[in-house]
Amino acid sequence: MTNDSDARPLVVVGVDGSDESVSALRWAARYGAAAGASVRAVLAWHYPTAASVPPVGLAPAAVSSEVEERIKASLAEAVAKAAPDALDVQIDSEIRYGHPAEVLIEESSHADLLVVGRRGHGGFLGMLVGSVSLHCVNAAECPVVVVRNRPAD
Repeated sequence: MTNDSDARPLVVVGVDGSDESVSALRWAARYGAAAGASVRAVLAWHYPTAASVPPVGLAPAAVSSEVEERIKASLAEAVAKAAPDALDVQIDSEIRYGHPAEVLIEESSHADLLVVGRRGHGGFLGMLVGSVSLHCVNAAECPVVVVRNRPAD
C-alpha cells in the first residue's frame, strides 16, 4: 500500500534473473511509467536446506557475502535488460534473504501491485505457472500480475 510520505503507488516485482522475471520487470517498468508508480525489483535467496523444508536462520557469513556479490550483479543485469534508458521510471533494487514466495508475499503487504513471471529458474518444463507464482497468487495481500514471457517482448 502507498505510504503517507510517498503518494506514488508501489509495484513490487519478483526477479530471479530468468527471462521470465526480466519480462515481468519490463512489464512492471512500463506499468510504473504509465501509472506514475514506484517500482521495486526484489531478488530473494536462501541457503539450501533439505527438500520441502523452508530456510531457517541465515547462511554462513562467507557464503552470504559470496552469494550476495553474485546476485547483485544478476539483479543489476535484469534491471538493465528490463528498463532501457528511454523509460521514465526508476527501478529500486532489493536483495532479501528467505524463500522467494515468502519474501514476495511479505512484500505484498506494503505494495499496491505484485508482479511475477510465469515461472523462473526452478520451473519444470510444461508447467503453466511456477510454484512461487502460484503461492503469490493465492496468498498476496495486493493484486498480482503474472507475466508470460514472449520472445518479441
